[in-house]
Amino acid sequence: MLQEILIKTYYGNTVEQWAYALLIILGAVVVGKILYWFFGNVVKKFASKTKTKLDDIIVDMIEEPIVFALTLFGIWYATTRLTLTEGMSAWFGNVFQVLIVINVAWLITRLFDSFYTEYLVPLADKTDTDLDDQILPIVKTGTNIIIWIIAILVALNNAGYNVGALLAGLGIGGLALAMAAKDTVSNVFGGITIFVDKPFKLNDRVKVSGYDGTIVEIGLRSSRLKTLEGRIVTIPNSSFAGNPVENVTREPSRKVVLNLGLTYDTKPAQMEKAMKLLKDIAKKNKKINKDFKLSFNAFGDSALGIMFIYYIKKSSDILETQTEMNMEILKQFNKNKLEFAYPTQTVYTVKG
Repeated sequence: MLQEILIKTYYGNTVEQWAYALLIILGAVVVGKILYWFFGNVVKKFASKTKTKLDDIIVDMIEEPIVFALTLFGIWYATTRLTLTEGMSAWFGNVFQVLIVINVAWLITRLFDSFYTEYLVPLADKTDTDLDDQILPIVKTGTNIIIWIIAILVALNNAGYNVGALLAGLGIGGLALAMAAKDTVSNVFGGITIFVDKPFKLNDRVKVSGYDGTIVEIGLRSSRLKTLEGRIVTIPNSSFAGNPVENVTREPSRKVVLNLGLTYDTKPAQMEKAMKLLKDIAKKNKKINKDFKLSFNAFGDSALGIMFIYYIKKSSDILETQTEMNMEILKQFNKNKLEFAYPTQTVYTVKG
């Protein structure tokens, strides 16, 4: 009875042949798992004892592609033990060709990513310029894209497709593709503009398109900004090329305009005293520039107006300096009995 089942044919192969092929595939998977364990528990420990990190990177990055390659080999060998139609055999062959090329591309990109993380990024961090920090992510993305494009073309060619005709077809449809990708192209050119014009660099605080925050990443298509609320906003690079960008970090100093109002009871001598006090406060504070401006500029509805303009130095803390200036003004004006005005209204009534 068992013999009859084993020799019964399904899709050109006996049950015994199908079972044998499945056992080969299962064996390849098991061997792959064992090899993965061997890499993780033996080879990695041995590599970690060496002085260089290069062997650790190689071992860590090749283990998964090698296990995948071993599994592919097991499946391929299993299919060779079966009786397949010519079309089916050719189809399996093409699939294996594509998967092998993809596996190689996967291995190369993994190795490059590790090399990038372990060597290029620390090297860029040691330099004084931020240009390499901005270019490296683009180099990483561009290199991976090139590797995968080449891998896809090679895979299609090995699978029997006419890559030349395919590229020619893409050329014919290039106009439609360009129209569909015009926003992407615009963003890429915007990214190029950022690198050429340098309106900002990493860690600069900028204001653009209604957002205010710090640039944390500059990419080829978009850049990321961390707002003052701590949120990450991804902004297309075309926004930087087509809209005004205010670079707060590059301001030479922070201008502060302070409008003070004294009561109408203030005598001319007291106004002069107030002006002198403001000058002395500005001169004594080392965190502001000495090119401040002061003016008795208005007879307001309910106050005598003083406009006080000063500039906080770039190296100084803006909020802290404003607090120091305002506290000193409040102390000195209270000490000299100079009263700040507040909106008042006098209503006259006439008795009939």
